[in-house]
Amino acid sequence: MAQVEPLLVCSDLRKRFKERVAVDGVGFHIDPGETYGLLGPNGAGKTTSISIICGLLERDGGEVRVAGRAVDIDAVEAKAAIGYVPQDLAIYPDLSARENLRFFGKLQRMKGARLDERVAAVLDLTGLTDRADDRTDDYSGGMKRRLNIGIGLLHQPQLLVLDEPTVGVDPQSRNAILEAVEELRAGGMSILYTTHYMEEAERLCDRIGIIDEGKILAEGTRRELVGMVGQLDRVTLTATGPLAIAAEALRGIEGVADATVAEGSIEVTAEVARTLLPQIIQVAAGAGATISSVEVVEPDLEAVFLHLTGKALRD
Repeated sequence: MAQVEPLLVCSDLRKRFKERVAVDGVGFHIDPGETYGLLGPNGAGKTTSISIICGLLERDGGEVRVAGRAVDIDAVEAKAAIGYVPQDLAIYPDLSARENLRFFGKLQRMKGARLDERVAAVLDLTGLTDRADDRTDDYSGGMKRRLNIGIGLLHQPQLLVLDEPTVGVDPQSRNAILEAVEELRAGGMSILYTTHYMEEAERLCDRIGIIDEGKILAEGTRRELVGMVGQLDRVTLTATGPLAIAAEALRGIEGVADATVAEGSIEVTAEVARTLLPQIIQVAAGAGATISSVEVVEPDLEAVFLHLTGKALRD
């Protein structure tokens, strides 16, 4: 099989603002159809990195290529492959959603039937069709955010770049935005997603890069990142009966690191516990334990971030 070339490749990106180093050797790639998350606290270098990637900010060093083309501030054709959704709203409040979309569509050299079709499609995707002709200064914060995303999608880019798209919105609107991103992901769009919300990265991203102080500290799938710091899944079996005997039997399962008895339960630590769960239950029951409930807790990215940076994500 032919090897698929990455849609985005950036390497050794560097940017300094006077004495402050904002981006210090950032590099990663995004494959076609992949959602890649840049996870880090405010001020970590996320927005500066993507501003360079989108050709909006001149870099001090490094290279960016999108769809095989080099990207810099003058690369108009290369930048056409990117849809950028900034953290700050980029809409005109005295225009309606439809008027905003038509304006930005014309900036992308769209016109006629294609422009009409894309405006209608984006209004549908963002759930704004019923309010399409209302002035956007009457919109809620969540509606404005959804329109902001729609503008970035209008010209059907190969790479969609979302810079903290849920900042400052209510929970309902936030969930609507995440569902829209999931729909785009399912449709095969490549997405670069920056966030300082751990749960968003875990929900949306195929691979995640943890960035802090302008550097990528680690990257990989959620499971790979957790594995880097030796975190194991934990299974709690609430049970009665000969729990010590059951725990000893459980320690014999390949992939189980340990099994200990607590008050009214057995605590099992294991690699990829969900795949072992049927065997764990069978072995414990076979040893005489009567199980009343099972709880599986998988380690999260918060533990990884704390291990790598020595601080919590929201610090």
